Amino acid sequence: MNAPLRSIRRASACPHDCPSCCALEVEVLDGRTIGRVYGAADNSYTAGVICAKVARYAERVHNPNRLTHPMLRAGPKGSGQFAQISWDEALDRTADGLLDAERRLGPEAVWPYYYAGTMGLVMRDGINRLRHAKRYSDQYSTICTALSWAGYMAGHGRLTGADPREMAKSDCVVLWGTNAVVTQVNVMTHAVRARKDRGAPIVAVDIYDNPTMKQADLALLVRPGTDAALACGVMHVLFRDGHADHAYMARYADDPVGFEAHLASRTPAWASAICGVPEADIEAFAKLLGQRPRSYFRIGYGFARSRNGAVALHAVSSIPVVMGAWQHEGGGALHSNSGMFGWDKTAIEGLDLRDPSIRKLDQSRIGAVLTGDAEALRHGPPVAALFIQNTNPVSVAPDQEVVKRGFAREDLFTVVHEQVMTDTARMADIVLPATMFVEHDDLYQGGGQQHILLGPKLIDPPGECRNNHEVISALAKRLGVEHPAFDMTPRALIDQTLQASGRGTLDNLEQHRWIDCQQPFEKAHFLDGFGWPDGRYRFKPDWSSVPGIQSAEWPTDMPTFPDQWNVIEVADAAHPFRLATSPARNFLNSSFTEAPTGLAKEVRPSVLVHPDDAAALSIVDGDKVELCNTRGAVRLHAKVFAGLRRGVLVAESIWPNDAYEDGRGINTLTGADAPAPVGGAAFHDNKVALTRL
Repeated sequence: MNAPLRSIRRASACPHDCPSCCALEVEVLDGRTIGRVYGAADNSYTAGVICAKVARYAERVHNPNRLTHPMLRAGPKGSGQFAQISWDEALDRTADGLLDAERRLGPEAVWPYYYAGTMGLVMRDGINRLRHAKRYSDQYSTICTALSWAGYMAGHGRLTGADPREMAKSDCVVLWGTNAVVTQVNVMTHAVRARKDRGAPIVAVDIYDNPTMKQADLALLVRPGTDAALACGVMHVLFRDGHADHAYMARYADDPVGFEAHLASRTPAWASAICGVPEADIEAFAKLLGQRPRSYFRIGYGFARSRNGAVALHAVSSIPVVMGAWQHEGGGALHSNSGMFGWDKTAIEGLDLRDPSIRKLDQSRIGAVLTGDAEALRHGPPVAALFIQNTNPVSVAPDQEVVKRGFAREDLFTVVHEQVMTDTARMADIVLPATMFVEHDDLYQGGGQQHILLGPKLIDPPGECRNNHEVISALAKRLGVEHPAFDMTPRALIDQTLQASGRGTLDNLEQHRWIDCQQPFEKAHFLDGFGWPDGRYRFKPDWSSVPGIQSAEWPTDMPTFPDQWNVIEVADAAHPFRLATSPARNFLNSSFTEAPTGLAKEVRPSVLVHPDDAAALSIVDGDKVELCNTRGAVRLHAKVFAGLRRGVLVAESIWPNDAYEDGRGINTLTGADAPAPVGGAAFHDNKVALTRL
């Protein structure tokens, strides 16, 4: 009889692009095997709760489709034909390819491209050290937070907010543009606690009846791209009915008198005609807030992924200022706490080598960059070589057909360091096998919370997988560049970064498992002033001064005060539907799409269609349909679903491209134009036609 495996639980941190950054306990079965993953019960934010995806993470770590050996392309680009090679050959060929591009066109012809496949500071950001050492093209990271952060910063001047644990002390929790049940489950832990202990209602604002909307006491269903109209209608009522805190605004806001005058015509009737929420519901929401100044706004990213997203987010984040909610524990707002940690990442990123004159290429416009668009290239040389870590642009980047054309260039040398054979890895010349989070040491921060966490190496990786730092450092030697961090271990880099940032030592972090960095109440609630020189919230922002602006070429017609800004992609006769590509519950962008349980639960790519729209087009549940616009066409299956407005479609994503019968993924339909004021990807702002096949 076989003896049962004896497991131990080891502390770790979730590596994924989720604001929660959960504190974990990982069941370690032996030196190469993990079992179940649990939330750390003694972490005050995670509170023992994690998403089902991460709980079954063993499905990813021990997936038979893991990449385990370096490979060289052995067939046409995109064919998926590769031959196994040694690490030495793979690294030599990689270095030769990068050096060849540099010799022919200069160092800016090489573009190291990365994002948030891991949120660990060492493994995610170390690619920048190689970039700066070699003077390769820089990256302007726009695909996730550019628009939303600009909207929040426009008003607040600082990217911090109220302690998320304060939700449990709130008299009303507003979840705006975040499907928290799916994308940051810990928010629900604290919101539900407020409802249970204090009778606090939960309000959810979203474009479809998703799992979070089903949990809400008041669910407000808006048309995509119209959140600013709803916010203005609510604030009109707060001023009209005497629920605006004039004393607070006189001390902390720039022009409340002018703002009130601006809102005079933004009535609930005006807002309802734009956003689709009935007037009575707008009135009820405003009354709820007016009676509960201790209201907490958890402001998500989803509604900012629209061409007017920055303006919309600024409008929503103005509501707690009008209410004076920031004065109360359990009141105020949180969008991201990313600005509170004060990292010194000089060693990790090689910031002492950075030359700010080197061009920055827009991550979201990778298709235009690779197909030679002069403006996208900043009028510099073409990109002749890509080195990619932690992202899958052939699947996740907008304007997918253009992205594919760029990757198919025979003169483009592409190296992808990856965990599984993604759509991007299939287009590579060389594929390198990467570790997963339990197989290397790294340092993490919470964007939606306030902890610094350590994610230590718990098991050895399969086959010949190497971590990002190892690969970057090995390439640096072959490319002839030096920096002390290339010779450091990940643990040494973690220790150095903690000390340089005034956050203690690795030994201290390892002993205590996390560091609570939450700012004092006065600072977190901006009671010592907002982040502008005069300490006042900007109802009337100067958009050109918002941190992160990369260009002076944006339109000058952005609204003076919060308002509905009509720059979204409006449906027309040829494209009568508005499409959003919202997150699927069992995927995280293109991660987890190889995990068998998630695949079984999601079933197949589909699009949610209102019953009346389906009937008008003779579509029944399960029919094969086509979505198309000027960028391309996608074939998938219809799900008839009453929980959205007529004329709105939702495709929960991101499925791999080959899950679609013609290999065209959902981002075939999304645009890569750069919305004002900072650029970004408007994933939820698309006009399309819908046809039954």
